[in-house]
Amino acid sequence: MILVTGATGFVGTALCTDLATRDIAFRPVSRLAKPGFHAIGEIHAGMDWSEALIGVETVVHLAARVHVMDEKAVDPLAAFRAANVEATVNLARQAAASGTRRFVFVSSIKVNGEATTPGRPFTAEDRPNPLDPYGVSKWEAEQALFALGRETGMEIVAIRPPLVYGPGVKANFASLMRLARRGLPLPLAAVANRRSLVFVGNLTDFIILCTHEQRAANRTFLVSDDDDQSISQLLRGISNAMGRKAWLLPVPPRLLAIAASVLGKGQAAQRLLGSLQLDIGETRRITGWTPPFSTAEGLARTVEAFLQQDVRST
Repeated sequence: MILVTGATGFVGTALCTDLATRDIAFRPVSRLAKPGFHAIGEIHAGMDWSEALIGVETVVHLAARVHVMDEKAVDPLAAFRAANVEATVNLARQAAASGTRRFVFVSSIKVNGEATTPGRPFTAEDRPNPLDPYGVSKWEAEQALFALGRETGMEIVAIRPPLVYGPGVKANFASLMRLARRGLPLPLAAVANRRSLVFVGNLTDFIILCTHEQRAANRTFLVSDDDDQSISQLLRGISNAMGRKAWLLPVPPRLLAIAASVLGKGQAAQRLLGSLQLDIGETRRITGWTPPFSTAEGLARTVEAFLQQDVRST
C-alpha cells in the first residue's frame, strides 16, 4: 500500500491516476473529505497519522507549502519550515514507527539553486545552494529525512524536479500557452537559454519506480525530460501543438533584461531568459530509468487539455 499526500494537487492527481491505471494499491489523502480520499485536515507538525498509515509500506510525500509569488507571511521562512520541514519529519517519524519501508520525498531543484551557467548543469552531487525560503525548507527537509532514515532504517528517496508541466498546469506555463494562442509577436527569437522541464507523466513514472526500485534506496535524484529547451524552442513547440506558427522577433536578450529591470520585472525576466539545466545521467545510470514521454508528446497532451478547458469555459 502506498500513501500519497498532496493527492489533490497537480502532481498528486496525475500520480493517483497513474497508480490506478497500473492497478497499484494506494491511499490518497486530502485536507477535505472527498469520495475515495482519506481526509486528514490541514497538515501540521503535531498531527496524528496513525490511521492513515495502517498497512502502508511506502509513503510518497507531495504535500507542501509551495513557492509563493505574492508572499503574505510575516516570516516566510518560518512558514515554509513549519509546513515543509516540521510537518514532513513528523509524518516520516510516524511512518518509520509504523513499519513503513520507504519514504519518497518530492523535493525541488531549487535546493541546487536558481540558475546554471552554460555547459554546467546541476547534478545531484552538487553542493546545495537554495536561495529562497522554499528552497531552503526543501533542503532542510531532505537533510532531516536522511538523518531519520539512518536512525530508523527506513529507506529515503529524494527527487528534485524542475518546472513540471502537463494537463492542468497553471502559473507561468499556462501564461506561455495563452501567449502562444494569441499569436502576438514576441521578442524572444534571440534567446538561446537552456531550461530543463519535466512532463508530469515522466515525473509520476519515475516516482512510481522509486517506490520499489532497490537501487533507488537512500539516494537523491534529479529528474527531467532530458531534452532541454530554450524559451524560443518551447514557444515554437507549444505553437506547433496548437497548429500555429510562433511569431518571434530577434531582440537581444540584454535589452530585454534591461527593460524588465526598469519595469520591476527582473526576477520574471531571469526565469524567462536565464538557464536552469539538470544532468540526469546519474539518475539513468543508477535506476535504469528512461523518460517514457518525449517533450513533444508532453507538450501535445498539455496543449490539448488547455484548449479543451478553454472551449469548456467559453
